[in-house]
Amino acid sequence: MNPRQIHTFFRVLARELNQPARVILTGAAAGSIWGSARPSLDIDFAITLRRNSAEQWEAVERAVARTIRLTGIPANYAEDIDRWGPISLLDYRRHTRLYRRIGTLEVRLLDPAYWSIGKISRYLDPDVQDVLGALRRQRVPASRVIRVWARALRASPRSAALTQFRWQAEHFLRSHGRTIWGRRFDAEVAIRQFHRHAGIRAPHRNP
Repeated sequence: MNPRQIHTFFRVLARELNQPARVILTGAAAGSIWGSARPSLDIDFAITLRRNSAEQWEAVERAVARTIRLTGIPANYAEDIDRWGPISLLDYRRHTRLYRRIGTLEVRLLDPAYWSIGKISRYLDPDVQDVLGALRRQRVPASRVIRVWARALRASPRSAALTQFRWQAEHFLRSHGRTIWGRRFDAEVAIRQFHRHAGIRAPHRNP
Protein backbone atom coordinates (compact mmCIF):
# COMPACT_ATOMS: atom_id res chain seq x y z
CA MET A 1 0.00 0.00 0.00
CA ASN A 2 1.45 3.35 -1.00
CA PRO A 3 0.15 6.91 -0.43
CA ARG A 4 -1.48 6.98 -3.86
CA GLN A 5 -3.48 3.82 -3.13
CA ILE A 6 -4.40 5.10 0.32
CA HIS A 7 -5.67 8.34 -1.22
CA THR A 8 -7.66 6.39 -3.81
CA PHE A 9 -9.30 4.26 -1.13
CA PHE A 10 -10.45 7.22 0.93
CA ARG A 11 -11.51 9.23 -2.11
CA VAL A 12 -13.85 6.41 -3.07
CA LEU A 13 -14.99 5.94 0.54
CA ALA A 14 -15.78 9.64 0.87
CA ARG A 15 -17.92 9.45 -2.25
CA GLU A 16 -19.70 6.27 -1.17
CA LEU A 17 -20.31 7.42 2.40
CA ASN A 18 -21.22 11.00 1.49
CA GLN A 19 -21.27 12.31 5.05
CA PRO A 20 -18.71 13.98 7.32
CA ALA A 21 -16.47 11.60 9.25
CA ARG A 22 -13.08 11.53 10.89
CA VAL A 23 -10.68 8.71 10.04
CA ILE A 24 -7.57 7.76 12.02
CA LEU A 25 -5.24 5.67 9.92
CA THR A 26 -3.17 3.03 11.72
CA GLY A 27 -1.51 -0.31 10.96
CA ALA A 28 0.98 -0.89 8.17
CA ALA A 29 -0.71 1.70 5.93
CA ALA A 30 0.08 4.44 8.45
CA GLY A 31 3.55 2.96 8.77
CA SER A 32 4.11 3.32 5.04
CA ILE A 33 3.43 7.04 5.36
CA TRP A 34 5.57 7.40 8.49
CA GLY A 35 8.52 5.81 6.73
CA SER A 36 8.35 2.03 6.87
CA ALA A 37 9.87 0.39 3.82
CA ARG A 38 7.54 -2.61 4.03
CA PRO A 39 4.55 -2.45 1.68
CA SER A 40 1.15 -2.63 3.35
CA LEU A 41 -1.39 -5.14 2.08
CA ASP A 42 -4.47 -3.51 3.59
CA ILE A 43 -5.79 -0.42 5.34
CA ASP A 44 -6.69 -0.27 9.04
CA PHE A 45 -8.51 2.72 10.46
CA ALA A 46 -10.81 4.10 13.13
CA ILE A 47 -13.81 6.08 11.96
CA THR A 48 -16.08 8.39 13.93
CA LEU A 49 -19.26 10.03 12.67
CA ARG A 50 -20.91 13.31 13.55
CA ARG A 51 -24.22 11.50 13.86
CA ASN A 52 -23.78 8.25 15.74
CA SER A 53 -26.73 5.92 15.19
CA ALA A 54 -27.38 2.36 14.09
CA GLU A 55 -28.62 3.64 10.74
CA GLN A 56 -25.46 5.67 10.16
CA TRP A 57 -23.24 2.71 11.03
CA GLU A 58 -25.12 0.57 8.56
CA ALA A 59 -24.31 3.24 5.98
CA VAL A 60 -20.62 2.97 6.95
CA GLU A 61 -20.68 -0.80 6.54
CA ARG A 62 -22.22 -0.52 3.08
CA ALA A 63 -19.82 2.25 2.03
CA VAL A 64 -16.71 0.38 3.18
CA ALA A 65 -17.87 -2.83 1.51
CA ARG A 66 -18.46 -0.99 -1.79
CA THR A 67 -15.11 0.77 -1.52
CA ILE A 68 -13.28 -2.51 -0.97
CA ARG A 69 -15.05 -3.99 -3.99
CA LEU A 70 -14.38 -0.98 -6.23
CA THR A 71 -10.73 -0.46 -5.28
CA GLY A 72 -9.70 -4.05 -4.60
CA ILE A 73 -8.03 -2.85 -1.39
CA PRO A 74 -8.80 -4.86 1.79
CA ALA A 75 -9.69 -2.78 4.84
CA ASN A 76 -10.45 -3.23 8.51
CA TYR A 77 -12.16 -0.52 10.56
CA ALA A 78 -13.75 0.14 13.94
CA GLU A 79 -15.29 2.96 15.89
CA ASP A 80 -12.71 2.35 18.62
CA ILE A 81 -9.46 0.65 17.61
CA ASP A 82 -8.42 0.41 21.27
CA ARG A 83 -10.49 -2.78 21.36
CA TRP A 84 -8.33 -4.48 18.73
CA GLY A 85 -5.63 -5.63 21.14
CA PRO A 86 -4.97 -6.45 24.80
CA ILE A 87 -2.68 -3.43 25.31
CA SER A 88 -4.38 -0.07 25.74
CA LEU A 89 -3.88 2.63 23.11
CA LEU A 90 -4.57 5.19 25.84
CA ASP A 91 -6.06 8.50 24.71
CA TYR A 92 -5.01 7.86 21.12
CA ARG A 93 -7.70 10.09 19.61
CA ARG A 94 -5.91 13.10 21.11
CA HIS A 95 -2.62 12.10 19.49
CA THR A 96 -3.07 12.25 15.74
CA ARG A 97 -1.81 14.39 12.89
CA LEU A 98 -3.83 15.61 9.96
CA TYR A 99 -2.88 13.74 6.81
CA ARG A 100 -5.31 15.33 4.39
CA ARG A 101 -8.96 16.16 3.84
CA ILE A 102 -10.50 14.00 1.16
CA GLY A 103 -14.03 14.95 0.24
CA THR A 104 -16.17 14.64 3.37
CA LEU A 105 -13.44 12.79 5.26
CA GLU A 106 -10.84 14.21 7.60
CA VAL A 107 -8.06 11.64 7.39
CA ARG A 108 -5.59 11.66 10.26
CA LEU A 109 -2.54 9.55 11.14
CA LEU A 110 -2.11 7.96 14.54
CA ASP A 111 0.93 9.48 16.24
CA PRO A 112 3.97 7.20 15.72
CA ALA A 113 4.55 6.52 19.43
CA TYR A 114 0.92 5.49 19.98
CA TRP A 115 0.82 3.63 16.68
CA SER A 116 3.83 1.59 17.79
CA ILE A 117 1.96 0.16 20.81
CA GLY A 118 0.03 -2.29 18.65
CA LYS A 119 3.15 -3.22 16.71
CA ILE A 120 5.16 -3.99 19.85
CA SER A 121 2.19 -5.90 21.25
CA ARG A 122 2.10 -8.22 18.22
CA TYR A 123 5.86 -8.16 17.53
CA LEU A 124 6.12 -10.20 14.40
CA ASP A 125 9.17 -9.44 12.27
CA PRO A 126 7.20 -7.17 9.87
CA ASP A 127 5.92 -5.21 12.90
CA VAL A 128 9.45 -4.76 14.19
CA GLN A 129 10.60 -3.48 10.80
CA ASP A 130 7.62 -1.11 10.65
CA VAL A 131 8.45 0.41 14.03
CA LEU A 132 12.15 0.58 13.29
CA GLY A 133 11.58 2.47 10.04
CA ALA A 134 8.86 4.80 11.31
CA LEU A 135 10.51 5.87 14.58
CA ARG A 136 13.78 6.47 12.80
CA ARG A 137 12.31 8.45 9.91
CA GLN A 138 10.03 10.51 12.16
CA ARG A 139 12.80 11.10 14.73
CA VAL A 140 10.57 10.25 17.66
CA PRO A 141 12.56 10.77 20.89
CA ALA A 142 13.32 7.63 22.86
CA SER A 143 12.05 9.26 26.05
CA ARG A 144 8.62 9.79 24.51
CA VAL A 145 8.35 6.24 23.17
CA ILE A 146 9.38 4.82 26.55
CA ARG A 147 6.80 6.90 28.43
CA VAL A 148 3.99 5.97 26.04
CA TRP A 149 4.80 2.26 26.19
CA ALA A 150 5.02 2.39 29.98
CA ARG A 151 1.69 4.22 30.27
CA ALA A 152 0.07 1.67 27.96
CA LEU A 153 1.37 -1.15 30.14
CA ARG A 154 0.00 0.44 33.31
CA ALA A 155 -3.38 1.24 31.75
CA SER A 156 -4.06 -2.22 30.30
CA PRO A 157 -6.21 -4.90 31.97
CA ARG A 158 -4.20 -7.56 33.77
CA SER A 159 -3.37 -10.54 31.58
CA ALA A 160 -0.45 -12.59 30.30
CA ALA A 161 -0.28 -10.12 27.41
CA LEU A 162 1.22 -7.52 29.76
CA THR A 163 4.27 -9.65 30.49
CA GLN A 164 4.66 -10.42 26.79
CA PHE A 165 4.43 -6.72 25.88
CA ARG A 166 7.01 -5.87 28.50
CA TRP A 167 9.49 -8.47 27.25
CA GLN A 168 8.98 -7.37 23.67
CA ALA A 169 9.44 -3.70 24.50
CA GLU A 170 12.67 -4.52 26.34
CA HIS A 171 13.89 -6.71 23.48
CA PHE A 172 13.18 -3.96 20.96
CA LEU A 173 15.11 -1.37 22.99
CA ARG A 174 18.09 -3.69 23.34
CA SER A 175 18.09 -4.89 19.74
CA HIS A 176 17.17 -1.75 17.83
CA GLY A 177 17.60 1.25 20.11
CA ARG A 178 21.00 2.29 18.77
CA THR A 179 19.84 1.90 15.17
CA ILE A 180 17.10 4.44 15.83
CA TRP A 181 18.63 6.80 18.40
CA GLY A 182 22.36 6.47 17.79
CA ARG A 183 25.42 5.05 19.51
CA ARG A 184 24.90 7.05 22.68
CA PHE A 185 21.62 5.28 23.34
CA ASP A 186 21.97 3.07 26.42
CA ALA A 187 19.39 0.30 26.31
CA GLU A 188 19.77 -0.65 29.98
CA VAL A 189 19.21 2.93 31.09
CA ALA A 190 16.19 3.13 28.79
CA ILE A 191 14.78 -0.10 30.21
CA ARG A 192 15.20 1.17 33.76
CA GLN A 193 13.28 4.30 32.74
CA PHE A 194 10.61 2.10 31.18
CA HIS A 195 10.33 0.12 34.43
CA ARG A 196 10.10 3.30 36.49
CA HIS A 197 7.35 4.85 34.35
CA ALA A 198 5.47 1.55 34.27
CA GLY A 199 5.67 1.10 38.03
CA ILE A 200 7.76 -2.06 37.80
CA ARG A 201 9.62 -2.42 41.08
CA ALA A 202 12.14 -5.17 40.42
CA PRO A 203 13.98 -6.40 37.33
CA HIS A 204 12.27 -9.28 35.59
CA ARG A 205 13.97 -11.20 32.83
CA ASN A 206 12.43 -13.35 30.12
CA PRO A 207 13.39 -16.92 31.17
